[in-house]
Amino acid sequence: MTATLQSNDATLGYDDVSDEELLLTYRSTGQRVLFETLMQRYQREIYSYLRRYLGDAEQAEDAFQLTFLQVHLRAETFEEGRKFRPWFYAIATNQAIDLQRKNRRHRMVSLDRTRNVDDDESKWTEKLVGNDPDPWLVASGRENQDSVQGIVAQLSDSMQKVVQLVYYQGLKYREAADVLGIPVGTVKSRLNAAVSRLNQLWEESQTVK
Repeated sequence: MTATLQSNDATLGYDDVSDEELLLTYRSTGQRVLFETLMQRYQREIYSYLRRYLGDAEQAEDAFQLTFLQVHLRAETFEEGRKFRPWFYAIATNQAIDLQRKNRRHRMVSLDRTRNVDDDESKWTEKLVGNDPDPWLVASGRENQDSVQGIVAQLSDSMQKVVQLVYYQGLKYREAADVLGIPVGTVKSRLNAAVSRLNQLWEESQTVK
């Protein structure tokens, strides 16, 4: 099981089957092709998320492997009627946190202040989200993207999580709230504070230049 799992023609017949149906059927039948279909659907997305979250390719690979192992082990706990994607992201996030703790690389940076971000949000959403390939794959040729990543890394851990889930991974507020186990209102407030802080840090970085 790797982040570069090869395509399997046997999975092509499940294109119209939902993630939830795949997992529920897999846990009742044990058919490996169903699990492989889920892997193929999420391998690039979840590896990109873990790579960005951990900032280290080797750790991201380890977390990737552990995430899918946990999906297998915890399939019995998945409740019918629940959405698979936020449940899956919650598992991936927990695996990343566990690895950070083990490697003592977990850091927290406090926010000194926050301010209204109505005027700033569009500016930062343009920097964070775009039609380009994953920034980790092209960072060596993108000085501006490197700067953005470096500034995002200066946010507190809680701010980084909502930025990664909402802006980079495209989760809805409700899905991000489910992943992090916090109210939707908290997701919004942290995101607003993060955008405000990002704008401040960006302006400071440009002044230094």
